[in-house]
Amino acid sequence: CLHTAGVAGSNPAPPTKTKALSVDRLTGLFSFPAPPSMTIHTPTASPVLQVRGLRFAHAGQPALFDGLGFDLPAGLTRLDADSGKTTLVRLLAGALPAQQGAFTLQGQPWQPATDAAQVCWLDPRDAGWDALTPDQVLAAAAPGRAVAPDAAAWERHLLALGLVEHRHKTMHMLSTGARRKVTLAVALALDAPLTLLDEPVAGLDKASVDALVAALCEAAARPRAWLIAAAWGLEDRLPWAAVLTLDGAGGGQLR
Repeated sequence: CLHTAGVAGSNPAPPTKTKALSVDRLTGLFSFPAPPSMTIHTPTASPVLQVRGLRFAHAGQPALFDGLGFDLPAGLTRLDADSGKTTLVRLLAGALPAQQGAFTLQGQPWQPATDAAQVCWLDPRDAGWDALTPDQVLAAAAPGRAVAPDAAAWERHLLALGLVEHRHKTMHMLSTGARRKVTLAVALALDAPLTLLDEPVAGLDKASVDALVAALCEAAARPRAWLIAAAWGLEDRLPWAAVLTLDGAGGGQLR
């Protein structure tokens, strides 16, 4: 996180023969530990994902996105909007076809609909997972990826999210919250170049939210991009690299 410090103002000191210490000298004499900070900062490194000229409209409706463009940095980006968050997530996941737009992922041309192995997005409500156990969900999400899932991370996230006792169950036997925790554990273990989360804490108990926060703080330091929509309750708990705000008029702003 970016941490900034300022020098507070004070009344002018009377003339004195003693030479005042400069700010630089004070900094050298004393070392002050920086407190944790969740300050949102503007990214300066090369973006992981670049989107240009994205257009999408539902049938018979005005364009939801018209010329949307943004650069997604490494780390965690929060997606804020009154509407369109889930649609943008689904477009980037390839679950919806963009009517227009150009995408670059890690410096290479990329198409969400044809190269899904570069992105991780799992809808916990998808009935296609119903007959699979958590381990089978991980295996089903892994083929075609350049890097195999991190087995140690998988076990660690299963434990932290309270899923070890449920790993022998199929997804249709799990509660809504447990299904979501499985998809979160899969996303964390896959460590894809681009990971998309939508309503990540919906249905989670406090212990699981705390475990997710810890895992995402760790993930934030890696050269991967995470786009997190509807991050309710996480606004002040995560080291956001950026915030992408959709303006409701077809565009958006990254800050």
